[in-house]
Amino acid sequence: MEYFEEERVRRLLRIEDLIPAMRQVLAEFSAGKWQQPLRGVLAQHGGFFGVMPASGDSMGIKMVTFYPGNTKTKLPTHMAVIALFDPATGEPLALMDGRYITEMRTAAVSAVATDALAAPDANVLALLGAGVQAHAHLVMLPHVRRFDEIRVWNHHPEKAQHFAEQHRIKAMDLEAAVRDADVIVTATSAREPILKGEWLKPGAHVNAVGASRPDWRELDDDAMRNVVIVDSYEGARNEAGDVILSGVTPFAELGEILNGSKRVESGTTTIFKSLGMAVEDVAAAKLVYDAARRTGDGLPSGR
Repeated sequence: MEYFEEERVRRLLRIEDLIPAMRQVLAEFSAGKWQQPLRGVLAQHGGFFGVMPASGDSMGIKMVTFYPGNTKTKLPTHMAVIALFDPATGEPLALMDGRYITEMRTAAVSAVATDALAAPDANVLALLGAGVQAHAHLVMLPHVRRFDEIRVWNHHPEKAQHFAEQHRIKAMDLEAAVRDADVIVTATSAREPILKGEWLKPGAHVNAVGASRPDWRELDDDAMRNVVIVDSYEGARNEAGDVILSGVTPFAELGEILNGSKRVESGTTTIFKSLGMAVEDVAAAKLVYDAARRTGDGLPSGR
């Protein structure tokens, strides 16, 4: 069984393949074609250790750590390992670093949500946060919408300014960044709401990817009164502080929108609350494994 280090994963995981793979697996998940128990989470030394198995066309498990305090060190806040198995025989196929997969599949899922829910002519993007996920979304979202203006805000203005200069976009104050934006990404470490619903233009779309604990929030109650889409009903009920603390009932899973079993009217202001799911990780890991098998990059002979 071969181990795929992050450099190899980066080489093999193609954005052009990842977005449609996430679209497919989300639709399959909401159609009941995957088994995925609720993520198991242990708290340890100010961080969290999560165990995320899933089985469908592929089978695997992600073991992931989230240590917010790592922002003060050279280590990433999220680190992970994914084990991939043959669902027909149970044979272990591969073990791979999951940090980059987690980073990119999160943004790819937001791209799928944006493509399904944002206005077709959306052209102003606001990134709240200036870290790994802000960068991943900056890379991924232009694959589904053409943005003429991209804004960034961060709790530390100097970080937003550095990010803006690095990527030739605009650093702005929080409210100004959100006002009139067509697509907003909240990718912060906030534990209290930072995004106010009164700032959202009618028909805006929000990808909320931070606040992954039941007592953490990024969006206020006013924002959450809009049409809320989740990746998983069960996950949202148990893990999404934005959903739990606002008391809202999600309108749909994203996979139901993709399947056509539920529909959002054009011009609706939408919130996609993304927690991340094991099915996404396993499907992305299978892309890496299949790419290695096609190219002979990193697989034992005869695999």
